[in-house]
Amino acid sequence: MIILLGGNSCTGKTLMSQKLLEKYNMPYLSMDHLKMGLYRGDENCGFTPLDSNEVIGEKLWPMIKGIIMTNIENDQNLIIEGCYLLPQYVKDIEIAYPDQVISVFLGFSSKYIKENFTKIIEHRNAIENRKYPEERTINDHIQAHDEFRTKCLEWDANYFEIDQNYEEEIQKAYRYIDARMSMLNAVKQL
Repeated sequence: MIILLGGNSCTGKTLMSQKLLEKYNMPYLSMDHLKMGLYRGDENCGFTPLDSNEVIGEKLWPMIKGIIMTNIENDQNLIIEGCYLLPQYVKDIEIAYPDQVISVFLGFSSKYIKENFTKIIEHRNAIENRKYPEERTINDHIQAHDEFRTKCLEWDANYFEIDQNYEEEIQKAYRYIDARMSMLNAVKQL
């Protein structure tokens, strides 16, 4: 089984990956680690860490797709998470492997960002140790989430938006993953 977790920075993808790792005993791959490994290994890799999510996502997708396909072919489980996981690419892999891929995209409503911006920034280090300060403004976050929501809707992605209460609303994404895991495991056993 492959679980793909996408969404903008600071939405809780890495924390969700860690919790799913513990629950399902599945390893996870951070696309941030892949990005930095490629860049540090070859500064001429076709992107810089400062490029947009779309530019980096486009460069990383062929490798991520190959990793997904190899895991599926070998009947291995993996969670892949990152802001570089783009809905248009995920849709293709879901169509190719409908019984082996579960995707979830996380986002915040403008209202949630306005009311909880300080809290969002405080929790950005829940799993990863980000030693650099957050440079994006509240308006930058709102614009990024609005654009991401539009793209997810355009590609009919499994989009889960936090609007009022993070802890309660993120449970919808967990329940979706649990239900899909149960269903796909039942199909697999037939």
